[in-house]
Amino acid sequence: MAKDKELAVSEKESKKSDKSKKPGKISKWFKELKQELKKVIWPTKKTVINNSIVVFATMLGFAVFTFLLDEAFLKLFQLAISGKS
Repeated sequence: MAKDKELAVSEKESKKSDKSKKPGKISKWFKELKQELKKVIWPTKKTVINNSIVVFATMLGFAVFTFLLDEAFLKLFQLAISGKS
């Protein structure tokens, strides 16, 4: 019984000590984050613009393709339903 009480007391103390260490852990995390962000090789403005143009052009191309495909299927189904040849 005494051992259980001692164990419970030691668990409470360890939880309290964990809470007291939290602010240090958070500041350490932010310091490490800052160090890691300094290691990142950021793209140049020209690279970002060129990649954005490629993305928008690809999106536009797929949108036009999807629209044309949708119109073609619509006409095909209209012909199939009407029965005209």
